[in-house]
Amino acid sequence: MKNVLSILFFYVIFTSALAANPLTESELKGLTQQFIEAKNQRQQPNSNEQDIDHFLSFLADDFKDEHIKFNVTVTSKEELRSGLVSKLKDKIYFSNIDILEIMVGRNVAFVKFKEHAKGQPGHMDKPIEYTAVNIFSLEFNDHGKIKHIRRHHGL
Repeated sequence: MKNVLSILFFYVIFTSALAANPLTESELKGLTQQFIEAKNQRQQPNSNEQDIDHFLSFLADDFKDEHIKFNVTVTSKEELRSGLVSKLKDKIYFSNIDILEIMVGRNVAFVKFKEHAKGQPGHMDKPIEYTAVNIFSLEFNDHGKIKHIRRHHGL
């Protein structure tokens, strides 16, 4: 009986490991491009809550979003959505994101992108314009949803 249980246990582990196929390179690159496009769309002069919801649709329910430089971590979609909705009140003149490079591994993508934007946050009396090169690492679950974002700010 003990041998049968051992064999059954190893069978279940083996078949579940086979069932968890990683995403392909093209899937990872495509999802990463779509995510960055959704990020850019949610910060345009005419952005709305539907753009925010589309951006959030790329995230797993149990996601983690880390801003490494600022030591900030968000794990609640409602908290993230609330913050993004409040930013809709800011005046945005333009925002453009160009992907410079995507590298992939097993269910992970590293994306280097250049962001150029101009806006005026509600708490400031004049607009700011900036250009920055940033790197995100995006860890995906087996269903193609992002479960962990690490935001590394450029120089």
